[in-house]
Amino acid sequence: MIKYLSKVLYVLTGKRKHLVLLLFVFILTSILEALGIGLIGPFISLVSEPEYINKVPLLDWAYQQLSLQSSSQFIVILSIIIASIFCLKACFYVLAQLYIYKFSHRQKSLIRNKLLDFYLAVPYTFHLSRNTASIIKNIVIETQKFHLQCLLPLLEGAANLVVIFVLLLLLAKTDLLLLVMIMLVLLPTFLLFYRLRKKLARWGKRMSQAEQEMICVINHGLGGVKETRIIGCESYFRQQMQQQCFKYEKSATLFHVTQRLPRIIVETILVLFLLFFISIPQLFFEPDLQNITSILGVFAVASMRLIPAVSHSINAMGKMQNASYALDMLYLDLKQIETKPIAQSFNPKRRSKNIPRYVRSHTMTFAHRVELSNITYRYSGNSETALENISLNINKGQSIAFLGKSGAGKTTLVDVILGLLKPELGDIRVDGVSIYQNLRYWQNLIGYIPQSIFLIDDTVEKNIAFGVSDNLIDEKRLSRAIKAAQLEELVEQLPHGIKTEVGEQGVRLSGGQRQRIGIARALYHEREILVLDEATAALDNETESLVTESIKSLAGTKTLIIIAHRLSTVEHCDRVYWLDRGRIVQSGSYQEVVLEK
Repeated sequence: MIKYLSKVLYVLTGKRKHLVLLLFVFILTSILEALGIGLIGPFISLVSEPEYINKVPLLDWAYQQLSLQSSSQFIVILSIIIASIFCLKACFYVLAQLYIYKFSHRQKSLIRNKLLDFYLAVPYTFHLSRNTASIIKNIVIETQKFHLQCLLPLLEGAANLVVIFVLLLLLAKTDLLLLVMIMLVLLPTFLLFYRLRKKLARWGKRMSQAEQEMICVINHGLGGVKETRIIGCESYFRQQMQQQCFKYEKSATLFHVTQRLPRIIVETILVLFLLFFISIPQLFFEPDLQNITSILGVFAVASMRLIPAVSHSINAMGKMQNASYALDMLYLDLKQIETKPIAQSFNPKRRSKNIPRYVRSHTMTFAHRVELSNITYRYSGNSETALENISLNINKGQSIAFLGKSGAGKTTLVDVILGLLKPELGDIRVDGVSIYQNLRYWQNLIGYIPQSIFLIDDTVEKNIAFGVSDNLIDEKRLSRAIKAAQLEELVEQLPHGIKTEVGEQGVRLSGGQRQRIGIARALYHEREILVLDEATAALDNETESLVTESIKSLAGTKTLIIIAHRLSTVEHCDRVYWLDRGRIVQSGSYQEVVLEK
C-alpha cells in the first residue's frame, strides 16, 4: 500500500499540500459526527427518565448553569444542540465532498495536459515503438480510471477511515464488549476482500488491455473505411470488437458484482448480531431495558453511518486495486519525462509567455548554408547502421534531391535533418552553429510536406494555418500562401471558399489538392527550408505536373530538399544525391547522376 500511495503522489501534480487541508476537514467532520451521535444515548435516556440529568455530572452542571425551571426545557435545548451539530456536520461534509471532486477533476485535467505535453515533446523514436491506441488510452481512459477508481476512492476512503476510527472510539466508550464482538464478527469480511485484491488487480488489467484493443480495432476499421468496404472485411472488425467487448464485459461484471458485496454482507451481519444481542439476554435474565435502549440507540445511529463507511472503505480498496494497472501506466510514462532531455526543456507555459503571437518568432540565422558532417545513425536494437558517414552542404536557395531504392536511407536522412532523429555520430550546422544547441529554433526554419498530408476535419483556412488560433490567423500571409501554392482556382471553385470544410483527412479533396494545401501550409508558416518527402508519389501524371509546377515556382526563393521516386520531379534540382544502404554513392547535377547513370 505504501508503494501504491507513493505512485499516486508522484502522478499527482500541483499543490499536494491541499491534501493536508482536506484531511483536516475530514477529522473535523468526523469529530462533529461522533459528538452528535454520542449525545443520542443521553438524549434518549433523558427523554425516558428526566431524573437522568442528575446522574450525569456534565448534564447536571449544564442544567444548573442554564438556571432552567424544568427538565423539558433542557430536553428542548439539548435537542437543538444535537440538531445544530448534525447540521454543521452536514455542511462540512458537503464542503468536503465538493473539495474532493473539485480536486480530483482538476488533477485529471492536469495529468491529461501533462501527458499530452509529454507525448508531443518526447523524442520521435518514442512514437516509433508505441502504438497510438495506447497513447490515446493513457490520455483519455487511464486518466479517467485514475480519477474515478484511484484518486476519488482514495480521498473518500480516507474520509471514511477517519469516520470509522472516531465512531469506533465512541462505541468503545459506550460498550467495549459489544464493539469487540461486532469487530470479531466483521473480521472475516475484511479478510475475504483482502484475499480478493490480486483478482481485482487482474480484472483491472484485463479491462484496460481490452479497451486498448477496442481503440485499435476502431482505428483500423474506420481509419481505412474505404478499403474495409471494398474488400468486404467488415465482419472481421466486427468479430474483433466482439471479442474485446466480451473480455471487458467478463472482467467488468466480476469487478462490479464484487463491489456490491461489502454493503450487503456488513449490513446483514450487523443486523443479525444486534437481533441476537437483544433477544438472547431475554431468555436468561431480566435486562436493564433503559440501559439497553440507550446503548442500542447509540449503536443504531452509529451503524447508520458506520455501515456505509465500512462498505465504502472496502469498495475504495477494491477500486484502487482494480485501477493499479492504470496507475502503473501513468506512473511509467510520467516517470519517463525525467529521463527525456527534450521533455525536460519543454515548458508550454514558458513558451506561451515568450512567444505570445506566433511560434516562429525565434529561428536560427540562415544566411549561407546547412552542413551535414559525418552523419551516422542506427535504429535502436539494430546492429547495422541506417546512415553511415553522410556529409554534404546545402546552400541557401538551393534545390537538392535524394534518390535511391527503397530502404536506401532517404527517409531516415530526412528525419535526421528534420531533427526527429538524433545521429549517433556527426553534426548538422547552420552557418557554423549546431542545430542541437536549440533544436526548436532549427525546426522553426523547416516546412515538411509528406506523401500523405495530414488534414484536420476543418476548413481549408484552418488546414493551411495549422496550429494557429482563429483570432491570430494572418489574412495577408494566408493569401500569399494560397497564391504561391497555386490554390487560387481551387478556392474560387469551393462553395464557401477558404471556409469550406475539407472532411476528415481531406476526403472531399483530390490528392493533388491535398498536396498543394500541404505546400500552402509550409508557406503560410514562412519556412525557409521545405522538405518534400515523396510529395508527388501518390499522384497521377497530370496532377503530379501541377504540384511539380508549384514546387518549381518556389525554387530560388526557398531552399528545397526533395525525396522522389519519379525522376521527372527532380529535373530542376541543382544537385542530386544517390543513396544506397545508408551511404551517398554518387552526387552531382541531374545530368551527371541520372542521365549518365
